[in-house]
Amino acid sequence: MEPMQNDLRKDAAARRVLLVAHRGAWGGDIPCNTIASYDIALSHGADMLEIDVDRTSDGTLVIFHPWMERPLLGYGDRIANHPWSFVKELRYQNIDNCPTPFGICTFEEVLDRYRGRCYLNVDKFWEHPAEIAAAIRARGMQDQCLVKTGPDPRVLGIIEEHASDMPFLGIVRSEADCEAFAARKIRLEGFETLFRADDAPVASPAFVERQHAAGRLLWANSIVYNFRDVIAGGRSDDRAMTGDPEGSWGWLADRGFDFIQTDWLRDCADFLARTGRRS
Repeated sequence: MEPMQNDLRKDAAARRVLLVAHRGAWGGDIPCNTIASYDIALSHGADMLEIDVDRTSDGTLVIFHPWMERPLLGYGDRIANHPWSFVKELRYQNIDNCPTPFGICTFEEVLDRYRGRCYLNVDKFWEHPAEIAAAIRARGMQDQCLVKTGPDPRVLGIIEEHASDMPFLGIVRSEADCEAFAARKIRLEGFETLFRADDAPVASPAFVERQHAAGRLLWANSIVYNFRDVIAGGRSDDRAMTGDPEGSWGWLADRGFDFIQTDWLRDCADFLARTGRRS
């Protein structure tokens, strides 16, 4: 992996599609949102790690997707209801519901490990904005951490107050959504577009051209979080991995998206490099 620029626009200006590892690169016995999954993602070519942040009852920021205790830990209560001394003893389970040796790590541990090595998309930022922002600023990592939210005025107010100096992407489903970010005191770098079909306005060549002309970056998701909630038309990881990467990752890259978030990092990186779409 090349040294990071600490400037998303400069990286994108080099015409390298930036690849985002959704909760790291995980599978088999290695769970998501663990140091192991993040290290693997970087070795597979990730430019950015998408991470989820939660908080224990005594205020420790941890890397965990809120409300996923049952499927990921086999545990029936929220970790937010327990102190760090209890949470650190929990262990992830694998897809067969068997225990693994991997535990939950702290947000500070992740910041310290990946400082200067890659970008971090800090998801769930708005749940604990003051504490998360303080940890990021204490390490001088504002340029390295990306924040994203939809056009909810309440959440945007939180971003203005606590993360106005951090790179920000607005999550949009329509061009009207884009207008919600215009007058805000935020560091707007571009938009994450969610679309159900190729002819959606926020996936159109004209929209991409206008945003690039304005110096904004565009993010697309080939991940499939829920197949009933389509977020990139039919241009998914499922399509790529079952025989049509050209119609998935290739289409997204050719359409002009600057970021692709994927659950199949190495395969995506290899395909884009092999077809001349990623240096």
